[in-house]
Amino acid sequence: MPDEYNVLIVDDQEETRRNVARLLQFENDINVVGTARTGQDALNQTIALDPDVVLMDINMPDMDGIEATELIQDQAPISQIVILSVQGDTNYMRRAMLAGARDFLTKPPKSDELVSVIRRAGAKAKAIRTDVQYIGRGTGSLKDPRGTTIQLSGLGKIIAVYSPKGGVGSTTIATNLAVTLHSAETPAVIVDGSLEFGDVQVFLNERGRTSIIDLTPNADQLDAELVEDVVLHHKDSGIDIVSAPPNPIDAELVSGADFVKVLEFLVRLYSYVIVDTHSYLSDVTIDTLDACDLMVMVSSQDIPSIINARSMLQLLVNSLNVQKNKILLVMNRFDKQVAISPDKVSHNLGHKVASVIVEDKEVVVPGVNRGVPFMLGDGKSKEIGKGILELVGKVRDQLSKLEHNQVPDA
Repeated sequence: MPDEYNVLIVDDQEETRRNVARLLQFENDINVVGTARTGQDALNQTIALDPDVVLMDINMPDMDGIEATELIQDQAPISQIVILSVQGDTNYMRRAMLAGARDFLTKPPKSDELVSVIRRAGAKAKAIRTDVQYIGRGTGSLKDPRGTTIQLSGLGKIIAVYSPKGGVGSTTIATNLAVTLHSAETPAVIVDGSLEFGDVQVFLNERGRTSIIDLTPNADQLDAELVEDVVLHHKDSGIDIVSAPPNPIDAELVSGADFVKVLEFLVRLYSYVIVDTHSYLSDVTIDTLDACDLMVMVSSQDIPSIINARSMLQLLVNSLNVQKNKILLVMNRFDKQVAISPDKVSHNLGHKVASVIVEDKEVVVPGVNRGVPFMLGDGKSKEIGKGILELVGKVRDQLSKLEHNQVPDA
């Protein structure tokens, strides 16, 4: 059965409202659910009726259609607005589009053109509703006409877990961070950004035929249904997984730009998009570090790791103009018997160690071998688990500070 599109007609002239309704009366898939004669009435009716499409006049007694469009986009963003105006110049069209209008038609509209535009705009509204209903976000919401809270898209955060030196436990941190951040209210997806030899599937004991290369070719036209078909669902934790390509040679098919487009779509569906990046500065890694909301940089106590961390911090801050408060430095595999303390590392790097995660092979190694993140088992109550919980708190706190443009501790 084809979709049906509900339409609200807004015009200060009663005759125009009747004429437009008459043009649409024989279209089985288009329902005129209401009319309005002022901008304020249009806003009230949109909130009350939740139409797929609002046909908006430019000239009204209380406010113009462009101002009304801005108000509706702010308070009822799912409804798509089509401007109808006797003014056909490009300036009006530009202002309408900047205000959030989906399309622009001059009066009087031709029947076939009007119907075609309504169907396109209505399909867009239906697609947005599908995306919204796909997964609960918990990071922003509005109420629909029935009083039901629906979650808005576009509010998730990209967290890149990165180390300039391999072998320091970045994937362990990324997987445990993902399962700990995830909840019904704040769903998480982990994306394996180590495209040649990614281990995220192994660390989570999952197997699947789909991967990032099933998404990147469609990077400009992604939808929630395609994502649902591609992600792996980790039953034990509830997180979703976007895997690396099963064949390492396919990694070269993924460009940094398309990889980031996928991440930017995923933040419409998930509160947290955790990317386990490769230490090698490929285009995919560089573009991810540039696009992420927060970078968790992992180091350890060994001198090569610290030297690499210092070089990378200098590159990020001095050459790539990355804000220091966008980088959370984590010391992993911390051994109290080693003289290199977090304070000394902070002083040496000129960047505070935000979180310390102790070495605990008895917890980590069995979990990795079984494909069970230790935060899903007894490790949560161990000292290493407390380190992850501390890191989760720091991540949430820093994201909040960045969102509100607060300057963190030096």
